[in-house]
Amino acid sequence: MVSLTALLIVSGCGTSGQAPSTQGSQTPKQEPAKQEAPKTEPAAAISGKLSFYTSQPEDDVTKLVAAFNKKYPDVKVEDFRSGTEEVTAKLQAEKQAGKVQADVLLLADAVTFEGLKKQGLLASYKSPELTKIPKDLVDADGAYAGTKVMATVLAVNTGKVKTLPTSWKTLTAAEGKDSVIMPSPLYSGAAAYNLGVFTRTDGFGWDYFKGLKTNHISVVKGNGAVLNAVAAGEKPYGMVVDYLVAREKAKGSPIELVYPSEGVPVITEPIGILKNSANEKAAQAFVDFVLSEDGQKLASSIGYTPIREGVAPPKGLKGLSEFKVLSSDIGKLAEAREADKKQFSQEFGQ
Repeated sequence: MVSLTALLIVSGCGTSGQAPSTQGSQTPKQEPAKQEAPKTEPAAAISGKLSFYTSQPEDDVTKLVAAFNKKYPDVKVEDFRSGTEEVTAKLQAEKQAGKVQADVLLLADAVTFEGLKKQGLLASYKSPELTKIPKDLVDADGAYAGTKVMATVLAVNTGKVKTLPTSWKTLTAAEGKDSVIMPSPLYSGAAAYNLGVFTRTDGFGWDYFKGLKTNHISVVKGNGAVLNAVAAGEKPYGMVVDYLVAREKAKGSPIELVYPSEGVPVITEPIGILKNSANEKAAQAFVDFVLSEDGQKLASSIGYTPIREGVAPPKGLKGLSEFKVLSSDIGKLAEAREADKKQFSQEFGQ
């Protein structure tokens, strides 16, 4: 429903009272993180159960786990997936019960991870693969690192709309009346991140969301539901993460993605290890794989824009240098997330 953020994130894809992470600006410079690479365990030494909590789509999780198991066949990965906000709620419930079950977490945005970091739930791990990841997308303390670049764009049904819009303001104009759909920031981490960024961007603010409400925007649970509605022609316009639109277009659906001229919010779907993980070696191996060249090529093949230097984005998506990024301070977004969600709920009756 990140969080750039990372999110260039927080889910339909919380968070920070300490000094803001370098990832918070979500406006990355293409400078790799420099550090001494630690020794890695041989694959044969990694085994046991690994509990993986994520907001990724189920098919993507299946592909990721299968690729990881080719390298580490003795690790049994058990995943739990839902929207970022629901996964975070599960973690909080486990914390209250006295034992967090997850070993590895991969969620929408950096804002979510900042909140978990502030609570002391994340371990510090600086993967040797970080030497190829842009420094600004990595938490300085090693609590998390971005894994991909995901922009929220304007999705348009080309069967319903003949002239593609170039501005987000289309959604609050006459042509947007009864024609727009978006994911709920109460479920989607990406949507929660977008809400925080848009309401702190000149020319938008809460007035923009009030304009969306006036135009009778539909608010649904997650990005997938938004994509389906636009692809089916139920709504001509949608606010949705870019990779979903590119995938659907490649299937032949009458849908196009637009990077509006004002810019787009970007999340990085960070990954992190939970403190006191029951299988730290496997958790570190999993993080290493996701950030490795093989893991990033897998992400590109699935349809995501990779975060690693030297791995090209998939057809139909732009790289970071090709569009303007809307961002806000990660610490402020983290502190305000719950208040933002509460205000959204009051405005839209969610």
